[in-house]
Amino acid sequence: MKISARRSAGLLFGSLCLPLLACAAEPQPTHEYTLDNGLKVVVREDHRAPVVVSQVWYKVGSSYETPGLTGLSHALEHMMFKGSSKLGPGEASRVLRDLGAEENAFTTDDYTAYYQVLAKDRLPVAFELEADRMAHLSLPAEQFKSEIEVIKEERRLRTDDKPNALAFERFKASAYLSSGYHTPTIGWMADLQRMTIDDLRAWYKAWYTPNNATLVVVGDVQPEEVHQLAQRWFGDIPKRELPPARKPLELAEPGERRLALHVRTQLPSLIMGFNVPGLGSAQNPREVHALRLISALLDGGYSARLSERLERGTELVSGASASYDAFARGDSLFVLSATPNVQKGKTLEQVESALWQQLDELKNTPPSQEELERVRAQVIAGLVFERDSIASQASSIGQLESVGLSWRLADQDLEAIQQVTAQDIQNAARTYFTRSRLTLAQVLPESPSDKEQTHE
Repeated sequence: MKISARRSAGLLFGSLCLPLLACAAEPQPTHEYTLDNGLKVVVREDHRAPVVVSQVWYKVGSSYETPGLTGLSHALEHMMFKGSSKLGPGEASRVLRDLGAEENAFTTDDYTAYYQVLAKDRLPVAFELEADRMAHLSLPAEQFKSEIEVIKEERRLRTDDKPNALAFERFKASAYLSSGYHTPTIGWMADLQRMTIDDLRAWYKAWYTPNNATLVVVGDVQPEEVHQLAQRWFGDIPKRELPPARKPLELAEPGERRLALHVRTQLPSLIMGFNVPGLGSAQNPREVHALRLISALLDGGYSARLSERLERGTELVSGASASYDAFARGDSLFVLSATPNVQKGKTLEQVESALWQQLDELKNTPPSQEELERVRAQVIAGLVFERDSIASQASSIGQLESVGLSWRLADQDLEAIQQVTAQDIQNAARTYFTRSRLTLAQVLPESPSDKEQTHE
């Protein structure tokens, strides 16, 4: 699942915005290499501590999958820890653990990534282990037989048995009509039940090749030394021809869609999603940055509009949020969600009307300069603070590269946010917050007459 972090910086507003921009304007020295086999290597120097983060990003995720074969990318992520030509199941993790390293992996709609955080002199070990499983993953059938049961249980725990997660999965499947973003990253249960080890072997052979990967290294390193290490461990892995991979694009205005989802929850809630572009698909990136600021304006801390007006002001909702993933390979969603204050007798219909009022205000009246600068400063502060972490720096580089953008955009991001005007925000609201782009889900408590059906 994609996770976006939002940090609040209540003391950083107004005129502090420009100093923040200035203090973070100088990017860390960053170097890019491409090996003969197509592996891109991006190295960023950060010499504050003798630590390094190494990440390998593959350009494949659930949006690449087809009906009937969902969940392959996530299942393969699990199997990457089950042995290679050199090491048996779990042995690579034990090697890293003995070195005091941290490791993990994650899969999203657009990419699958593997990372290690370790002492800088241990970097060759991380490279050796990643190169081994990039080229020689064993994918034993007996390991898959047990691991697919683990994945099924993960789906039950994280989605099927969590009403809100289940509702959002079904909402997302309805909101994305024409792109692979309607597919849950973990896959549909019916597809997990019929998945075979041969399916995974074919998926691995198709996508896990150096010309479909980016190696990102951030930390206390010398770039040329990292380049030489990458050449030593990855350089002999042959590249392969890749299957076609097109951007996940949506109908511009698919029409209003409404659904009622009855789940095991005690409180009703509302989800509203608008089909919008992401940076990977936008013809005008400025609109994307405007949508990012709108998200923060509506839901960016204590003084944000949803919290101030609907939660504390009218007491219409017990909670409300806005979210937007700008860094998608294709088109994205701008999502609003809210729970009515049932103790005050408030209804979903009242909540929907109030959310539309907030959106219509953005269309009719640009935010004041004072409010815009406060929200802008919060967003910039979050981006600046994020740069304190070498892992966050690496993830930003890897994510951009994996969705078809350049890592250099990370160093231009603060300036892009700074250039957004109040008029840009109004224009974006008028363009994208329309009923022809809307998917609305009412999430309702199951009644005793609702018959639960489980397909497993």
